[in-house]
Parts: sequence; structure tokens; C-alpha cells
Amino acid sequence: MCRLCIEGRPHKHLGSRRDFLVGTAVTGVTAAGLNLFAPRLAAADDPPIDSGRAGRRYIIRGGSVMSLDPKIGDFAQADVLVEGKKILAVGPNLHAGGAAEIDATGRIVMPGFIDTHHHQFETVLRSFLADGVLIKDNSGTAAGTTTYYEYILLTFAPVFRPQDVYINELFAGLSQLDDGVTTVHDVSQIHHTPQHSDAAIQALFDTGRRSAFGYFEGAGPPGSNPPNYAYPQDAVRIKKQYFSSTDQLVTMIMGGEVYLGTPTYTQSWTIGRQLGLQIAAHILSPFGIRPILNQLAVGQGGVNNNIGIGPDNLFIHMTGMSNLGWKAVHDKGAQVSIAFPIEMNMRHGMPPILKMQSLGMEPSLSVDVECTLTADFFTQMRSCMNLQRVVLNEMILLQDSAPDPVDWGLPGSPPDVPNGNQWPTPPTGTIAPLTTRDVLRFGTINGAKALRLDGKTGSLTPGKEADIIILDATRINVAPLNQVPGAVVSLMDRTNVETVIVAGKVRKWKGQLLNFDLPHLRRQLEASRDYVFAAAGIPQGLFSSQ
Repeated sequence: MCRLCIEGRPHKHLGSRRDFLVGTAVTGVTAAGLNLFAPRLAAADDPPIDSGRAGRRYIIRGGSVMSLDPKIGDFAQADVLVEGKKILAVGPNLHAGGAAEIDATGRIVMPGFIDTHHHQFETVLRSFLADGVLIKDNSGTAAGTTTYYEYILLTFAPVFRPQDVYINELFAGLSQLDDGVTTVHDVSQIHHTPQHSDAAIQALFDTGRRSAFGYFEGAGPPGSNPPNYAYPQDAVRIKKQYFSSTDQLVTMIMGGEVYLGTPTYTQSWTIGRQLGLQIAAHILSPFGIRPILNQLAVGQGGVNNNIGIGPDNLFIHMTGMSNLGWKAVHDKGAQVSIAFPIEMNMRHGMPPILKMQSLGMEPSLSVDVECTLTADFFTQMRSCMNLQRVVLNEMILLQDSAPDPVDWGLPGSPPDVPNGNQWPTPPTGTIAPLTTRDVLRFGTINGAKALRLDGKTGSLTPGKEADIIILDATRINVAPLNQVPGAVVSLMDRTNVETVIVAGKVRKWKGQLLNFDLPHLRRQLEASRDYVFAAAGIPQGLFSSQ
């Protein structure tokens, strides 16, 4: 029996991991060669046996519980009872009969993080673009010379083979599982052939976390697509082959980039809506996207001027858009994913958090690209909070004053600053500074809503599937624990992620990912890296800014 069957995950056997890996003509690797799922020796303190299987119960005891569900609330000390893949109960002193117990004393128990936009195929390119921006700007600077569009999309992406896609996707997913990210929307623009798509999908299943497979185009120079390029029409086969069931960990989203041209995005949006899929697109300052979004805002997009924004849209970034575009996004109920660190670093434009708040909206959070910055979700939450606060605080400090900052508290301060010690009161109606609880909401339940998964995940709600992380608050970087949301957002990192559970199944236990031979996977990833750099004609240099 295949691994997916053992775990009770619905799937098509035509696309099973075994069939995929044994197909050496497609991938160039074998299941035995990868040895991904190596057995692990039993230990005295192993996780609950058969976690996630129907009828199996365990209880997480004595942790500080943040449910992220206002109806359930938070508990300084409480339990979470899990049966099979679902949460049965949340509260203090739960009775669980003979259920196995996980001791959460000194720990924080909360929903797993949800990443709504991640280009996972770029894992072998980690840190390559640490100094770069989005598009070449002819400045001659390090940032404006080694750039995302010219290097990552036009140079590296076209040389990826299906086996490169597989190991990149798998390694990226495991890395985020280790970080407590239990759900991802994979936005890999690497679908050069159906075989590339199959490799990406299989890796998402094999990782063992909740995923939304984003079916986007294959990136590369115009006219460089191979003869069997099948985007976007291959969405029909993919949906039928892999996503006929809604009761599985991996779901599907249709990618529909408007910058690909009116005929292409018309086709992709039409196919996506015919298949009942959510439609995602990068919407940002460059590439002439603003006028296209304006057309969509009034329902006059596409070849026949009849395509508009709807509640099935997930827009990524939304930097530099007009009030007309924003009004339609708000009025039509579209979702927005913001990648705060990347947008700040790569010149996408100002992350539009204040704009969203002014409209009564909230974003989900996403990591975007690891070629530039970390996929760590604690970084995403802190960056979100810090960016909103610095912009808002500066607006409050400089209200009714010249744009030049004053030298407060020092001799020679301007006379309009009494005694050099003015502390301004925010005007009535000013947006409030974000709190740690706000950004936790962005990173959990908002992410679930953005991916239309909030009926299954995003909060510790009885009846939902058990996507749970247990964070160690006794470690040296956190103790003593004084304020739970503040500890998670302002102090923690991946070393505090002790246990990770997806759909009731323990995936990380006591600080260690289970059932994967990580050293072997790393060697596979390094081999892929070496091939990709050589095929792209880019020299590897550990200390050079390319």
C-alpha cells in the first residue's frame, strides 16, 4: 500500500509518489535513490502512536492555549483533545479517558501558521538575490544589477527539470513545517511541462502538510516555452487527476497573471472559474498592472471586456494600486496577501497595510521568495507589525509640522516644540498601531480565509482539523513567560517550535522532523543546485554579489 493510502489521504494512484519517482524517464531519480522516508528508531518519549488515524485519540495537556477563535477564547492553562484528524474539545481539565497525553507545561499551544504566497521552487537559489531588487534599473548598483526578473525568472527558472522541481518543493515544505507553518499556497512559476506540474504536486503531497497548489505559468523569456507547454489548459487534467476530492490536504488554486497579456489571462481566469477554483495573481507597481486592475475593477477586463474582480480572487502584494482598484477589491470581497519583508526590500512598493485598514480590511501574510529573504514566519509577523507602526508613528509625530524632523529635547529645538518635549496625541480617527494579537490573526485564521480553508483550519475550533503547533516558552530567549501573544511575535523563532501537527498527525516532535532523512535530502538539493547554476551559466560564488 502506498504512503498516502496508509495515512488516509485521498489521491489518484496514477500520480502516486511511487509511480512518480520510479518514472526515471520523467525525473531521472528513483525512489530508492532518494530514500526520503527513512524509518526512525523508536524512543522512550515518542509521539502518540498512529496520530491522525481515524479513532485515535490524544490530548495536549496544560499549555497556554490561544485558539484564535473569539468564541473559544484563550486559556492560561488548558487542554486540546484530538481524535483522528480533528479537534474534539478545547478547555481546562478535559476528560480524555485513556487517550495518550502530550505534556504542554510551559508551552504555548496555537494554530499553525499559514503562508498564502511562496515560490517554493526557488529553494536552491536561497540567498542568491539577498542584495537585489525586482527589475534591473540601470543604476549599476549591486541591488539594481542582480535582479529577480532577469536572473530568477528569465535565467534560472527555464533550466529547471521536473526532478529539480520535486526536491525544491519538498525541501521548502519541510523547512516550513520545521518553522510551524502548517499550510502554504505554493506559487511556483515553474510549469514548463505537465511533468513539471506533476512533480510539484507530488512533492506537496509527500511533504505531509496542508497546501494549495497554485497552477501558474512557466517563467522564462518570451517564446522560450517547450513544445509540450500546456499552461493554462492543463488545469483541466490536473484538477481531475489530483483534486477531484475536497477531503485531502492538498487543494488547487488557478494562477492568472494579468501581465502575461490579455489573451492569456482571459483564458486562465475563464478556465479557473469554470473549474470552480480560486484565481490568484501578483498585483504590484511595475509591469503596467495598475490600468489592468482598473479595467477589472469595472468589469471590463479580458478579451471581450467582460471579466471582473470577484470573491474568488486572491491578489498578492497590491502595491501601487488606485482607489478604483481598491474599492473593487473591498466591495467584491477579494483577498489580499502581503509579503512585508520582500516588498520593503525588493522595491515592490509600500506594503499597503494602512490602506487595507482604512477600508476595514485585513491581509494574510506570505513569505514570497527565499532567494532574497527567509521563509521564517516569525520574521513575517514582526516585519508586518514594525512596518505598520513606523509609518503610522511617523505620521503622528509629524502631524501639522514641516516634513523635516525636529531635534527634540536638545538645545535649539524649534519654538513650536515647548521645552523640546512635545508628545503628540493622534488625531481622532487615526488607525491604531497593530498589536501582536493582530498579526497572529493575520498569520493564522486570515490565511485560512484567504485560501478558502477556514472551515478546516486556522483556529483551534472543535470540528476543525487539528493543525496545531506547540511552542516552547521555557527556552532562554523567551523565559519568563509574561504575555503569550507578545512572546510568540516579539521573542520567538523556529528554535521554539517544538511540536507540529497537521490534520492530527504529528510531523515534528520535540524539535525534530519525523520520518525524513534530512541529510540525504540536503545532498539531493545541493546536487540540484549545482545542476541549475551550471545549466543557467551562472558561476557559484560564496562571497560574491553576482
